[in-house]
Amino acid sequence: MYLGRVMGIARATIKHPSMEGWRLLLVMALQADGRTIEGDPILVVDSLGAGKGALVMITSDGIGARELVGDPASPVRWSVL
Repeated sequence: MYLGRVMGIARATIKHPSMEGWRLLLVMALQADGRTIEGDPILVVDSLGAGKGALVMITSDGIGARELVGDPASPVRWSVL
């Protein structure tokens, strides 16, 4: 699990069928101090309605993310907790 800051919403004209209807966010992971950005932006599936600038907890639990979207063959890995 990581603490992250939502940088914006991702829009895709073509995406995997399992991602239809799901909101996609660009999130920057933060270091332990809660302010310093760590790494590259992460594409995250959001089921909770987080908006730009929100502080969120994200997880890379691919199995949990695939259960969330309801497709065991989905390429989804990251999700908002």
